[in-house]
Amino acid sequence: MRFGEKNHLVGLDIGSRTIKAAEIQETKKGLSLKKFGTIDIESGAIEEGIIKDPEEVADSIKQLFKSFNFKEQNVAISIGGYSVIVKKINVPNMPEKQLQETIHFEAEQYIPFDISDVNLDFQIIGENENDSKQMNVLLVAAKKEIVTDYINLIQMAGLNPCIIDVDAFALQNIFGVKNDLKNENVALIDIGASKTSLNILKDNASVFMRDVSLGCGQINQKISSLIGCSFMEAEQIKHGGQTDLLPEESLMEIISSVVNDWCIEIKRALDFFYSTYTDDQIKKIILSGGGANIQQFRRLLEQETSAEVTTINPFESFHVDDDRFDSSYLKQIAPQAAICMGLAIRKVNDK
Repeated sequence: MRFGEKNHLVGLDIGSRTIKAAEIQETKKGLSLKKFGTIDIESGAIEEGIIKDPEEVADSIKQLFKSFNFKEQNVAISIGGYSVIVKKINVPNMPEKQLQETIHFEAEQYIPFDISDVNLDFQIIGENENDSKQMNVLLVAAKKEIVTDYINLIQMAGLNPCIIDVDAFALQNIFGVKNDLKNENVALIDIGASKTSLNILKDNASVFMRDVSLGCGQINQKISSLIGCSFMEAEQIKHGGQTDLLPEESLMEIISSVVNDWCIEIKRALDFFYSTYTDDQIKKIILSGGGANIQQFRRLLEQETSAEVTTINPFESFHVDDDRFDSSYLKQIAPQAAICMGLAIRKVNDK
């Protein structure tokens, strides 16, 4: 979906807890980070990708752009969750133009929504490995209602929505800047406030995706329930603040319980992948999102999956002026910045 005219835009990641924005520019030193900023939004304003309070969120976006002096009005955003279906399908070999005409018919059997209620897009991956008369296609379906809500939100904030991507693809884009995945399987896992996304890449192409309603907000919920504090206070406690309200041992028990649930769901998704790709092994897992900074989660996931688990740093692919940006802050926020950086490298005329 493209609405703007200029090629340059701002990557805007609208999370259920934090909104992130990034702008990349071409310089003599190559691609450089021009601007980056974040702003927290009220709990409940966005739930599971659904905008509950558009005025509140639009005001937060305006404040973010003003606080960090973003001038560019063309933006790329992304959506995810249960309102978006991404599925690898097999269809008879045909030219792309012909598939464009028949994709609704092909998609009907795979989409659990009324086909008239979704926007469809696709990407031809290549010939099917088991049948030369078939080709693999990555099908993307997004509920029209959700897409419209996000377009209206961006316009309400005084901005121009040029591209609407999918969270997992934005993450894949930024990972692909520095990584060539030939003959290698990698799992990209983004742990946000209320949603965890899994995207498995095989030979540079996405072959398996899954979203589950798990995230860092579960930790806040358990803290809040245990001591009767607000979500804002729970967030501070989670990050080591107000330790007098909750003993460190109790906090560690809560975190351990939550990350154990994450690992169970991730392992379940990986096992499903292995049931389809029986000869493949995932040796690398790349984490992003707020949950990526939880050491306990990284260690447990490594044990459960027997894979190397690392955390993404999207800033390392670009020149960063240390006089303009706090390098220690960027290192800390890096996993949460992955999606917005993946959006920031998009251009208005991209497919």
